[in-house]
Amino acid sequence: MVGWQGATAGAPPVVAVLARADDAAVGAAALLSTHRVLTCAHVVNEALGLAPMSEARPVEDVLQVAFERRTVRVKAQIEVWLPPRRGGGAAWQGDLCVLALSEPAPPGTAPVAWTEMAQGQRLRAWHGCGDPITFADARLKLLDDRLGYLDGELSGAPIGPGFSGGPLWTACGTGATGLVVGRLAHGGPAAGGDAGHGVRAEQTVRRTWAVPWQAIREQLYAAGAAAVVESCLTARTPGPDDPVAAELVATLRSLLGDPAARADHVRRLHAELGRATAHGVPAPAVEDLAADLLATPRALPTLSESLVTAGPYGARPEQLAPLLALGRAVGGAGLLSMAEFASLERALGEVVAADATLPARAAREALRFTPLPQPLCAARLRETDLATVIGQLEGYHDLVPVADSPPVPPLVHFVEFVAAAADTGPGDALRRWSERVCARLGVHEAARDQRRADAARWTASRAEPVVRLLVELTQDGPREPERYRCRLWQRLTDGGMRRVETGTSEATLTPQQVGALIREAAELSAPAGAPLTVDVAVDRAGLHLPVDEWDAGSPNEFVPSLPLGVCYPLTLRCPEMSRRVPRREAEHRRRWADGHGRPLVVDGTHADARQVAALLTVGHHDANQVVLHGPPALRGQLLEVCLALGVPVVLWDRDARGDGDADRLDPLSPTGLLHRLPDRVREFRGQALATTPTAGRPSLVWEEPSAWQDPATWEPTTWEAPRTTLTDPDAALTPAPEGDGPVASTYPKPVPGREAGNV
Repeated sequence: MVGWQGATAGAPPVVAVLARADDAAVGAAALLSTHRVLTCAHVVNEALGLAPMSEARPVEDVLQVAFERRTVRVKAQIEVWLPPRRGGGAAWQGDLCVLALSEPAPPGTAPVAWTEMAQGQRLRAWHGCGDPITFADARLKLLDDRLGYLDGELSGAPIGPGFSGGPLWTACGTGATGLVVGRLAHGGPAAGGDAGHGVRAEQTVRRTWAVPWQAIREQLYAAGAAAVVESCLTARTPGPDDPVAAELVATLRSLLGDPAARADHVRRLHAELGRATAHGVPAPAVEDLAADLLATPRALPTLSESLVTAGPYGARPEQLAPLLALGRAVGGAGLLSMAEFASLERALGEVVAADATLPARAAREALRFTPLPQPLCAARLRETDLATVIGQLEGYHDLVPVADSPPVPPLVHFVEFVAAAADTGPGDALRRWSERVCARLGVHEAARDQRRADAARWTASRAEPVVRLLVELTQDGPREPERYRCRLWQRLTDGGMRRVETGTSEATLTPQQVGALIREAAELSAPAGAPLTVDVAVDRAGLHLPVDEWDAGSPNEFVPSLPLGVCYPLTLRCPEMSRRVPRREAEHRRRWADGHGRPLVVDGTHADARQVAALLTVGHHDANQVVLHGPPALRGQLLEVCLALGVPVVLWDRDARGDGDADRLDPLSPTGLLHRLPDRVREFRGQALATTPTAGRPSLVWEEPSAWQDPATWEPTTWEAPRTTLTDPDAALTPAPEGDGPVASTYPKPVPGREAGNV
């Protein structure tokens, strides 16, 4: 297979899926990224010794894949499973499996660059063993919905067993259009036959079918594997009347009109792309060079790097502006050259190894108004996600030029912030990388240095500590199965609100997924050893959800998961009541600020909601806390009465059956010092989990005026809330022992904030 003139593509890096029984290659796979491969589900079934068309996800899901003609072997585990689905014809659909690698693919093994399948394409496949002699050529004759049908040439090798799951490469060898799935032959379609569907193998001679890239992409998105799709490389195949290709030809002719210069840069480019180049071959035609630049990821920026750094055939950065502009117009071209990408991945890998939380913190500050890649929305960045993050960020473009230069790319902005906060070694490497990239792109030093100064100010200043994590939780759909939508904000000590971008605001999550999301956001917001208070805003029905018992997930492979209410002081609030009850906010603030407030304990002596409403209106007009006992039905009614009348703190045992269970909450001193109540509830939950499984299950509504804004008014960007002094009406000048009841202070005392460190 020949690409550019004189450049032989040869056999691409073939990934083999090995049988567990005899170590043979049962099929092939496509490398999606450094830590993922894509193959057919039936190939995985065969490798594990199962029936090829079995639809059940294998229980034992670990197998081996091999690189470099099976000389390098890596364990892989099923990440996404789309089983083969029989339709009404000989071919089947689905049949996809994404495997996560236990270690990175070998250096120099490039991921597949995908392009869309189209009728008439000449395509080539290789057997999973990787031997170059096993190539088989075919032409796409029909593209029908989610499948493409190919006919092989009568001379040469046919596509047969062991080819399934392998990529179908385009004629120039720089991209793939889909995966080989099956063939028609004697014995049935799974083994290659007619299966009684009206088409016999001898009538079709070397007919195979494949799943096109566009169908792979669609099915992975439908399976919730958007992160997998977004980590894939894509290539552009120019058509006969492609205006971008025509403009690129004109640009290349002005830059590389000299055949000697063109031949020199092509040789340099082949070396960067890992292609063998024949000696003494004349320079490729400009049209051929343009076509392959568009079809090969990173080829265009790699050529521009060669043009800047070459000796007698070099070019000044300003001369490359048209070429770089075309690169931005071609999504698959990329911003970075091959060398720049590899260098950045290595440097960021050192940063992640030292502090996995730094890239996420830097991204939130450097790219405040930019939707972040999903891996940067978590508390810690995994090294396996570096390629995905770099690939997505280099696709963003800043449209605001600075100092009469091209704008600083958001990726460079992000790198400068990471460099400013990183250790000296990786930080210096990242700054040198930034300087080289900006020089190639023609970005003025003043523009780059402005971003560098912003980063230095960020690291030198102490960010406002986060004192609370605010969670808006809404149920989505029926109660069974439980699904929720979740949005999060950080509340700062100065009253400001900052949205926590998680990439899941429109997703429906299980309770376990919500718990893990809250834990990751809390870890991102506060340093170790300083747990934030987590306020969960719910509707009236949500007040009875056991959110504090939801699993927070494991922070690492050694520590088991714990409930949210044990990890954090977790409280509830109900903004819906303020929308439904006029003047409730004013009454709430009055009760909170009253320095002579007293708790009200509601037990069997209070028969109904009417009686409790009268007490809160007259006898306990200044009550700022209510402890509810009694049966569940009455307790739920009294809870809404208390909230409607502006009581800011309500505590109850959601598992209590009646007044006889009132003593279950005694260990947490329900009427002790008010400002310590959330912490006491957390400690109670932890002790109950450790020693007393039959203890009470406390729920706590805690509505400080500072967090009173309705979630509907919260904005994704920083917003300054009204400055309100937080006061605890029950905090005495001389603290009384907990459990002795509240002592009124002479004046309101501020509630201590919880320091949370930099964000």
